[in-house]
Amino acid sequence: MAIEDKEIILLKVSGQDKPGVTAGLTSVLANYNAIILDIGQADIHDTLSLGILFQIEAGSSSAPVLKDLLFKGYELGIKVKFIPITIEDYEKWVNAQSKQRFIVNILGENLAASQLAAVTKIMSDQHLNIDSIKRLTGRASIVETEEYPRSCIQLSVSGVVTDKSVLTASFMGISRNLDVDISFQEDTIYRRNRRLVCFDMDSTLIQTEVIDELAELNGVGDQVRAITESAMNGEIDFKESFKKRMALLEGLSEDVLQNVAVNLPITKGARRLMKALKYYGYKTAILSGGFTYFGDYLQKELGFDYVYANQLEIKDGKLTGNYVGEIVDGQKKAEYLKAIAEKEGIHINQTIAVGDGANDLPMINLAGLGIAFHAKPTVKESASTSISSLGLDGVLYLLGYHDRYIDMME
Repeated sequence: MAIEDKEIILLKVSGQDKPGVTAGLTSVLANYNAIILDIGQADIHDTLSLGILFQIEAGSSSAPVLKDLLFKGYELGIKVKFIPITIEDYEKWVNAQSKQRFIVNILGENLAASQLAAVTKIMSDQHLNIDSIKRLTGRASIVETEEYPRSCIQLSVSGVVTDKSVLTASFMGISRNLDVDISFQEDTIYRRNRRLVCFDMDSTLIQTEVIDELAELNGVGDQVRAITESAMNGEIDFKESFKKRMALLEGLSEDVLQNVAVNLPITKGARRLMKALKYYGYKTAILSGGFTYFGDYLQKELGFDYVYANQLEIKDGKLTGNYVGEIVDGQKKAEYLKAIAEKEGIHINQTIAVGDGANDLPMINLAGLGIAFHAKPTVKESASTSISSLGLDGVLYLLGYHDRYIDMME
């Protein structure tokens, strides 16, 4: 068929969603040997929006197919509309596929129109086009109160980003002012095939700093907490702070460690996240500046594949105030992430690192996706992605999982 003999038509369909709509319309198109160039569908509250871009022989075939589609639409109780598309416009659309593509996730307990408006306004100002919108969280009741409300919308976006730092800074401003999390990722093969997730432990997997708890039991809580806070904010070197805090634990009985371990406050969403990651075949690791005693406990409790942390030195049933082996600081965490990826045959861009403190930044910045989780302000400003509104299972939405694929594991 010569180009001049081709006719391209966009069929737009709306109405109540029901079985058989797509089958009925495509059966009509099949009778006229139509070629499907593109197709897309959305369903909101049982209201269907369907588009079919098709090519047909120009002339005598086009009028009958439109008539039959109108009749089929009437039969199905739906509205149909036709838009002719020129060859020139179609080719422009085809060539636009070479544009960069991105995924933007908007997360919060509940999402307001003001939050979505602010995010999409920035994308519009950057001349980015939204190609599709998908809700990743399940439908929420407005009658019953949810124990753990969560919402996530995923936008597929195309265009050219001239300065990613400007875009990221704008999103961070919205995040601070409107209490919403925004993730901006390039839509590459690596984004769709993450395989290794590494976590900090204290204040990430668990909602406490274990060394502070141990210090409290040893009567030096205030001193150690002050050093911990300074270290997590990046005000003093982690190794220096670690040695100072360890020295203050001297004389603490080994007997208290088990009681602290079994009472660790595991972060909201951590169990759901780990269950999903294991189900879908991800490798997981704890990379912590804390202690192996507690990392090993969490490994058994949640099913981690790897644990790297600091080892307490214990003699005669008491902590000596020293440690065994190298200190696991920020740089060491990054080295472990890289080593695990190499061992598992995983590209570094397929890795994820999640943490809250300054000593997590080396691994967060090394990973393909680095996430600052309920992090200190200085850490959030340095990371490209953050989660502060949801629990740890918010990571699953950044991987593109819908609640139905998560909850099917129950």
